[in-house]
Amino acid sequence: MDQSTVTPRLAGKTLVVTGAGQGIGKAYAARLAQEGAEVLLVDINEQAVAAAVADLKAAGLAVAGRVADVADPRSVQRLAESLRPAHPRIHGLINNAAVFSTIKLASFWDIDPEQWDKVMAVNVRGAWLMVTALLPQLRAAGQASIVNIGSDAVWMGKPGYLHYVTSKAAIYGMTHGMARELGADGIRVNTLSPGFTTTEVPRDTFTQAQLDGIMNAQAFKRLADAGDMVGVAAFLMSDDSRWMTGQTFHVTGGLLFR
Repeated sequence: MDQSTVTPRLAGKTLVVTGAGQGIGKAYAARLAQEGAEVLLVDINEQAVAAAVADLKAAGLAVAGRVADVADPRSVQRLAESLRPAHPRIHGLINNAAVFSTIKLASFWDIDPEQWDKVMAVNVRGAWLMVTALLPQLRAAGQASIVNIGSDAVWMGKPGYLHYVTSKAAIYGMTHGMARELGADGIRVNTLSPGFTTTEVPRDTFTQAQLDGIMNAQAFKRLADAGDMVGVAAFLMSDDSRWMTGQTFHVTGGLLFR
């Protein structure tokens, strides 16, 4: 994207994006920084987050990287404490970290309980832990914004992914509950709910038949990429969405109408 074409509506904001070492998370971070924010990229993969930060810094963007396991309460708490001296105010958080691309397709009765627990720990507990740990900085920022990343797989009832579908269904309830509890603090909480989105991250579980089915079901007859998601994320991080909370934004190319 040509940085000169983007209005810096996020200038002065410090934003955190989890799962930002690659894929859509990295794309979110790039767009937010292009709009003027200082963006802190968080990922469990040290090499990936370092490479992502180097790429974005080479483009002249204000970013920094941190390594943390969002499923580990101690790791998340260390992250929050390490950020506090330089970043006493955090204006926004995108809870993007999730287990998905490495999931092996399986009927729900064949899912390994350990894999089920891992998906829930990262996709659900991770989002809760990140908000909890960063809450003092989010409150200090005033009108902060939290965006939890859902998935329209919840409404499709995607076969072979019951652990993932269940984890993302929990995100919508989490958003609603957090929005109620944090409204008095002026903190808004919304869900960005993508449909199938292509990235550089390989997904061996997707077959051509599945992709053809998605194309036939969508109103728009092409596959989405990360660029189709990032504008909505930037909007939700900006003051343009200051009167929206507890909402779900379906960014699916018309996969399902609600």
